[in-house]
Amino acid sequence: MKTTYKYLFLLLMSLSIVGCSDLVEEPEGLLAPDGFFNTPKDIQTAVDGALTHAINEKFWGRKLSIALMLRSDMVNLNSTETRRMEHNSLTTLTNNGMISEFWLKTYQGIAAANLAIDGASYVDVAENLKNPVTAQAYFMRAFYYFHLVRQFGAVPYIDAPLTDAVAAGSISRTPVDEVYANIISDLEYAKTWLPNTQSSRAIPAKSAASSYLALVHLTMGEYQKAFDEAKDVINKKVTYNVGLDANFQNLFNAEVIDSSIEPIFALDYNNFEAPNNGYDQIAPMVGIRGDQRGSGGGWSVGSPTLAVYTSWDAGDYRRAVSLDDRANIADASKVVHTVDYTQFDVSGHKFAQNTPYIAKYMRYPGAFARGSARATSHNYSMMRYAEVLLIASEAAVEIGDNGSALMYLNEVRARARMGGATKTGADEEYTFAASTIPADHTGTVTVNDVLEERRLELAFECKRWYDIARRKIGATVFSASGFEGAKSDFSADDYLMPLPADEIERNPNLTQNPGY
Repeated sequence: MKTTYKYLFLLLMSLSIVGCSDLVEEPEGLLAPDGFFNTPKDIQTAVDGALTHAINEKFWGRKLSIALMLRSDMVNLNSTETRRMEHNSLTTLTNNGMISEFWLKTYQGIAAANLAIDGASYVDVAENLKNPVTAQAYFMRAFYYFHLVRQFGAVPYIDAPLTDAVAAGSISRTPVDEVYANIISDLEYAKTWLPNTQSSRAIPAKSAASSYLALVHLTMGEYQKAFDEAKDVINKKVTYNVGLDANFQNLFNAEVIDSSIEPIFALDYNNFEAPNNGYDQIAPMVGIRGDQRGSGGGWSVGSPTLAVYTSWDAGDYRRAVSLDDRANIADASKVVHTVDYTQFDVSGHKFAQNTPYIAKYMRYPGAFARGSARATSHNYSMMRYAEVLLIASEAAVEIGDNGSALMYLNEVRARARMGGATKTGADEEYTFAASTIPADHTGTVTVNDVLEERRLELAFECKRWYDIARRKIGATVFSASGFEGAKSDFSADDYLMPLPADEIERNPNLTQNPGY
């Protein structure tokens, strides 16, 4: 069932973590915790506000998701917009407009979560009635900070509503280890109190907290803990009602995703254009220029290089689902041509590329509220069961359990071999028959084996950049032999993004990351 969040304007110093120093008046309509919070339903209202910030265009609807794609080695830029070029070439400046927008939106989500957690203390009911609701706020706070710490390293950690503008303007950065300790603490609380299942995958359940704990531990290099946590989800998949979807295409089909058991936590768009850009634009950003789908076609901003396509075994059903190599494209005279990727430039647009394009988001967007398939009905899986299996596999490699590493890796591959129904960018429907590709891995599994499986299984789901950064493999993937060729400006400093310059300007206690 689609979840429609209430669009709350909870102005409790949520405009910016330090920008509130510019405020001189108390916002009208401020929700005072001791006046608003009386029942668990009131806590849920505040939690819904925390969830809503994640589905904004400034967070997953475009700014952050596209930045993560461009910073990876799988999506090249077809645009001359400076802020996008900086991410693609890893020459990001401190005044990059994409960073400043998702930094702010992330902290707004944190502020809303803090409001819910603080407000819960005013609700005088039994713990078993209010804590499962409050646990959603703990999960969301951890979710937002996990993105921040991977992007920026040490960041200001705020765990309560800010009511003192002067104090807010002098916050300093919290050490990385302390941020991670707080993330783990929040997720442990969430795991304790969240129910086993929820009415929607857009509402975190116990499986979401446990799966994120596994990924956090993996990112920190705590491999036994990562394995144990992922294994716990796997062992309880029936209890949690999670598992692999039989058809890989279903995961990117807005019309059927609600019935899939694979998403563990999703950001749920509802073909709704909320105020302040609260909608999804990923489909047109990565869509084929001139494509006749989506009432206007794609914008051709980000597309894979040809090497991403040609290096992927054609027998792998996931390639057919992930990439469009055929489309109906209108030329400059609006004559529609059915062409393969070698003629995608028939649109005549200067940014059109003769390479396959990302298909996961333009193929089945469901109902959408604006042309070019903007404001879609997509559910974006922030965590799905296949990733839990791959977390378990990678952690198993590190702890020397090759049997488990093989088993979980091959479970993901087995699903890929099942094939399924899909269609091309030319809207030609076909069934991809079950095949022998990808074959089961045999022998010893290496970390690189699992990273490669993650690259294919999770292609264009904004996971690849985080894998590159946590495993420090940039020198290899951004070399001349990489999928995008050499990114000559890459250095180890690029594993972290710069803090927004305007935040540092407002607050002298904030320091900049090395290299910026």
